[in-house]
This record gives sequence, structure tokens and C-alpha cells, in this order.
Amino acid sequence: MPLEQVLVLLCAAAGAGWVDAVVGGGGLLQLPAIMMTGMPTIEAMATNKFSSVFGTASAAVAYARSTKADRQVALPGAALAVLSAGLGAWAAASISAEVLRPAVMVVLLAVAAFVTLRPAMGAVPEPHLHTRGRVAAAVATAGVGIAFYDGILGPGTGTFLIIAFTAILGLDFVSASASAKIINIGTNVGALLVFGAQGHVQWALGLGMAVCNVAGAQLGARMALRRGAGFVRVILLCVVAVMVVRLGWQQFG
Repeated sequence: MPLEQVLVLLCAAAGAGWVDAVVGGGGLLQLPAIMMTGMPTIEAMATNKFSSVFGTASAAVAYARSTKADRQVALPGAALAVLSAGLGAWAAASISAEVLRPAVMVVLLAVAAFVTLRPAMGAVPEPHLHTRGRVAAAVATAGVGIAFYDGILGPGTGTFLIIAFTAILGLDFVSASASAKIINIGTNVGALLVFGAQGHVQWALGLGMAVCNVAGAQLGARMALRRGAGFVRVILLCVVAVMVVRLGWQQFG
């Protein structure tokens, strides 16, 4: 691979790490950048996972030092996510992304409307929503549904996790982001185990990108913790808008 392409991928990995640490959705930068090199889609997805798992883990550690993740959801959700994302990765070669994109776009538009029309959502915790039934619903949504999506397609997983935790459990955006990182580690590991066993990971390239991903993730996590839920909310809406545009262009362009 030419040096110029490698440098572009390293920069994309750093930017993806920053976005992922704040609101998720780093795959919007990293995955297309890898695919622009001409790498087959399944190998690009696999290498993206290898790089991302390091950045996600790094961000999770940074959040753990300053804020409390919801372990009732994050730990069982992460365990389920390993299996669900692995199943998604196994199915990735047989299910076309064209089938999933319209559904994902509808969900993203609903997310954007929900966050816009409820400006107080995620600003402060809503502990009255944290019931046993809602915890079970959040574990199932994050550890099964969103995790499977991460294995089969991927971009925006962290964003979906944050929205699920704020909407279902009433977490503020910063705590939701901290919890999302733990489950996102599980989704990345589950998909990576399958992709690695199938021989799709470009290990050397992925390792170099992982270093840059970690650097971006550390910066993003610290900015989110310092600036708070309002900052995360703005970045989240920006990422959702970019995702809708990009998926629409892929579907109809």
C-alpha cells in the first residue's frame, strides 16, 4: 500500500477515535477511508474492528476514571454483545447492506427528531426511569439488537447505544457514553473473533491505525468529560446528520 494511503488511514483513525469517544459513529470516517484503498468490504470491516477495539477500550478507561458507567446494563450487555456481534459478523458476507440501509436511515431520522424535540433529554439523569424492566429492555436492545447490527454493518453503533441508554434508562449523555463504551468493546471483540478466524483482518495496518485511534479516543473522552452533556448532544446531532446524508447518498446516489 502506498505511503500516502497509509498516512490518510492513520489520520482517519485518529479522527474516528475522537468521534467514537464522544458520541460513537467513528466508523463513518474510518470504514470508508479503508474502503477507498480498494480493500474488499469484508476485509475493510474486519480491519476497522481491530483498530476500533483499542480506541474503544482506551476511551472506556478514560471515562471510568471520571464518571460512573451503569454496570447493571453495561456488563451483561457486553457479554451478550460478544455473541450477537459475532453472529452479525458471520452473517455479514451473506446479507447485503442495501437491505439494511433504508431501515437504518429511518431509525436515524427518528433519533434526530427525538433528540431535537426533547432538548432536556440527556442533559441530566432521570433516575425514575431506571426500573428493573427498563434495565432488562436496555440490556436486550444494546446487547442483542444493536450488537448484531455492529457485527453486520457497524457505523453508528456507539451513537445508537447512547440514544438507547438516554431514552430507556434516563441516563445523561456523558454516563450513557461511558456505558456505551463497555458494550462497544464487546461488539468489537465478538465481530473481531469471527473476522480474525476467517482470515479477513489486515493485522499490520490495523495495528498502526489502532495507535492513532487510541490517541483520538483519549482526546475525545477528555473533551466530553470536561465540556459535559451539552457538548455531547451537539456532536451527537452532527454525527446523526452526517450518517443520514452518507447512507442516503449510498442508497440513492
